[in-house]
Amino acid sequence: MILLPLVSCSGDDEEDIAVTEPIAVFEPSFACENGMAGIYPCNDYDLMSIVNTRELGGSNAEANDSWGWKDEVTGKEYAIVGTTTGTAFVDISIPTDPVVIGRLPTATEDSPWRDIKVYKNHAFIVSEAENHGMQVFDLSRLRSVPNAPQTFDADAMYSGFGNAHNIVINENSGFAYVVGSDTFEGGPHFVYIGDPKNPVAAGGYAEEGYTHDAQVVIYTGPDREYSGKELYIGSNHNGAVIVDVTDKANPVLISGIGYDNLGYPHQGWFSEDQKYFFLGDELDELEFGLKTRTLVFDFTDLDNPVVHLEYFGPSDAIDHNGYVNNDKFYLANYTAGVRIIDISGIGRGSMEEIGSFDTHPLNNEPKFEGVWNVYPYLESGNIIISDIKEGLFVIKRSGT
Repeated sequence: MILLPLVSCSGDDEEDIAVTEPIAVFEPSFACENGMAGIYPCNDYDLMSIVNTRELGGSNAEANDSWGWKDEVTGKEYAIVGTTTGTAFVDISIPTDPVVIGRLPTATEDSPWRDIKVYKNHAFIVSEAENHGMQVFDLSRLRSVPNAPQTFDADAMYSGFGNAHNIVINENSGFAYVVGSDTFEGGPHFVYIGDPKNPVAAGGYAEEGYTHDAQVVIYTGPDREYSGKELYIGSNHNGAVIVDVTDKANPVLISGIGYDNLGYPHQGWFSEDQKYFFLGDELDELEFGLKTRTLVFDFTDLDNPVVHLEYFGPSDAIDHNGYVNNDKFYLANYTAGVRIIDISGIGRGSMEEIGSFDTHPLNNEPKFEGVWNVYPYLESGNIIISDIKEGLFVIKRSGT
């Protein structure tokens, strides 16, 4: 770690003033040089650190979902990593020297599926484990842990469902949407979490059946008919759906979305302007022999969404979760690692891979191995990756 003084200048006629608090500049554990960061293939992204699955969840643990959190009081950044045995909380404020602060064990039994989202400094955790429900954990507790790693208890439990595959949170409305549960035919189960430690059931939507994952937003896109509405875009078993969930007692289907070579709609994410929607299909590579495919839909008319573009990556690897941050699309690509794709030209039908980091150097075969999730939203630029067998990776763009 190198410490540099932070220097500010208040005007041409005033002297530069040195601020006492330093900026920490962290050298990567392995810089990306000549296409490799240590043993890992890379392009323009350095490896900062790795925390293996044993440290995260015990001797037989594997990793699954991950998310991130910045403590606005201390300025520290944390990776939150799901494992088969529970959830691990890792301080990555010094990204080259991560510290496992503690673990929240699974509510019932072990499971390879666990999902986490964050709202109002609380983590909300669901799992396919039987009778697991939703754990609520107050992340502010991570500020003062005298003997890390500590074993935590949940701060609250919501038992309106048993097992669930995923959880989605709309931070602008204070609602969680639990999907793939044993309620509402696997469709979204609404929970009000405005008071995080006191979640309240708020109904659900069963008409379109099972949802694997979703995004929910207050709509600000180009279709003025739905401006200000709370919209649910679900990746369902037979296609994607757009549902108006503004009135929780009366959700309304806006449209269903199909496409050619449909295998298993898995997960999707809006562009920043909410004009385009990036959807991944988890089985099309296996069932149709495609290269990694991302479908991009034009949502200018929400009643009639159309395919705008099919983007194919360079390998046969299966795509999993993808997230948009500004003009970049960050794709968790299983055996091909994480791919960073420039989408600044999406309006003219252009997507271009500009970076990558492959945590699974053995192969890029279409298998359910390698990267499960990527989280690209930390202010520092550190990117969280969860690899099923290898654990937590922290990477960062070279030179930043």
